[in-house]
Amino acid sequence: MSPARMLAPVLILSSGRCGSTMVSELLNRHPGVLSLSEFFVPLGSSAFAWPRPDGERMWRIYTEQDPALHAMLKDGHVVDEMLYKLGAPGARHVAADIPPIMMVTLPHLTDEAEALLDALAPFVRGQPRMPLADHYEALFGHLAARFGRRVWVERSGGSLMLAAKLLRLFPQARVVHVYRDGRDTAMSMAQHHNFRILVGAIKACRRYGLDATRRFTSDRVGLLDRLAQRLAFSLLDLRKIAESEVTLADFGAFWSRLILVGQQVLGGLPPERLLNIRFEDVQCAPRETLRGLIRFIDPSLEDEAWLDAVAAIPRPTRSKFPGLPLAEQHALNAACAPGLAALGYPLEHPMARPA
Repeated sequence: MSPARMLAPVLILSSGRCGSTMVSELLNRHPGVLSLSEFFVPLGSSAFAWPRPDGERMWRIYTEQDPALHAMLKDGHVVDEMLYKLGAPGARHVAADIPPIMMVTLPHLTDEAEALLDALAPFVRGQPRMPLADHYEALFGHLAARFGRRVWVERSGGSLMLAAKLLRLFPQARVVHVYRDGRDTAMSMAQHHNFRILVGAIKACRRYGLDATRRFTSDRVGLLDRLAQRLAFSLLDLRKIAESEVTLADFGAFWSRLILVGQQVLGGLPPERLLNIRFEDVQCAPRETLRGLIRFIDPSLEDEAWLDAVAAIPRPTRSKFPGLPLAEQHALNAACAPGLAALGYPLEHPMARPA
């Protein structure tokens, strides 16, 4: 399939822990959609650091762990979302050296991920020096042709942190913002190893007068950004951070910060380029919500057989918020209040116990 026939790309942006993984899994079942799951976030700052790289540089970006990822994986702790089967027969990699695109992206596309990685090497490494966005477009177009898909859709958990950078690279992209009630999102983050490290590290930096979130709205990664990150991850004890006292209110405040970043970065997009999806609607009204999603990506992709299959998958879940002590409920409400207001959620959780 020639790149000229590809539909305009789509970025699914989210805070993470809000159901976006399920959305990418449902899209992966569509015969016309190349679902790129967890492509950009595992690449780290290297994904945006080189304005005109050559193919050899891009291959290193795709296959070598940046300092942040390596610091999180070197002890062998991996999260459930990783699709690469460590220790399986024929597995070539351990946690400390797995290529970023092998963690989720390639296994999400095929059961023959090792073979796909081998096949991509000469294509990527043979690319000339050119603008960074052209490298990504070339790779995604190549994968779309290989799998016979018409549009690529990238989704990474926590990608609101990268929204400004991604929109600079792909100014023609349409955006799907997937979100969930911040209180439920914060409670999920608190149980997730990577988010515990992220929020714990942000909290640790704040004690030294550093705001690690201030670069979330920047559309570039500079040399100083990369050097600061390398230094930070060489000094921080991530195991200690993961076990440190990080409250639900800390996660709620982090979620609110991401939502406000999203409002700032996405606020200028015209309605035809931005679709907001509440994950509660995916769960409670899957057919209508998923039909709206695929129409937004492109009306030509409407497929009743796909819709019949995927609409049967999401199921409503019960919030754990009512089970919190009242003091934690009040603290989490207060921390989430800015994000809840921005998204139109009531400050009083619909399942909260009366005071």
